[in-house]
Amino acid sequence: MAWCESRFPMGSSTSEPGEPGGAAPSAASDASVAMPSLTVEVFTIFPGLIDGFARESLLGRAQQRGLVRLATHDLRGHTSDLHRSVDDAPFGGGAGMVMTPEPVCAAVEAADPPRPLLLLGPSGRRFDQAMAVELAAGGGFSLLCGRYEAIDARVRDHLVDGEVSLGDFVLAGGEVAALAM
Repeated sequence: MAWCESRFPMGSSTSEPGEPGGAAPSAASDASVAMPSLTVEVFTIFPGLIDGFARESLLGRAQQRGLVRLATHDLRGHTSDLHRSVDDAPFGGGAGMVMTPEPVCAAVEAADPPRPLLLLGPSGRRFDQAMAVELAAGGGFSLLCGRYEAIDARVRDHLVDGEVSLGDFVLAGGEVAALAM
C-alpha cells in the first residue's frame, strides 16, 4: 500500500468539476441536457437470454434511466404448429436444419421494428466501434438472432437490411452477438 500511495497519492480531490483532475461534468445531472433514447429490438427463440442479461447489466441501468429501450420478440410465438417449430430441412435438400421464414416474417411484421433489421451471422460486415456509433446515431435498430445451420435464404434476401458478424469465431447462435452489440 505504501508503494501505491508514494506514486499515486490517495485521498480526496480538491479540484472542481471541469478542472484538470476534477470530476467530469455529468450530463445526467444537468436537467437542460436531453439524453437521446435508443430503441433496440431483438428477434430470437431465446428471449430469456437477452432479457436476463439486460436486466442484470449496465444495459438494465440504461433502460431504467430511459436511455435505451430494449424489446425482445419470441419467434416461437409466431408459429402455427403444435410444437412451435422454427426450423426445418433446407429447401432443396442439404445437411442440417435452417430457420424457416414464416415465423421470422410474422414476428417482424407484427412488431414493425426500427430499421435497419440486421441478421447476426458469420458472413456479415464486421461489427466495430464505427458501426456502433452509426447504429446509435440512427435512433434505433433491430437484430435477428440466427440459429441452427443457417437461416432460410429468403429471409436474408428479402427481409433483412444487412448481416453483421462479431468476428472470425463460431457462436451457437446470435444471442451472444446481440448482447455484445
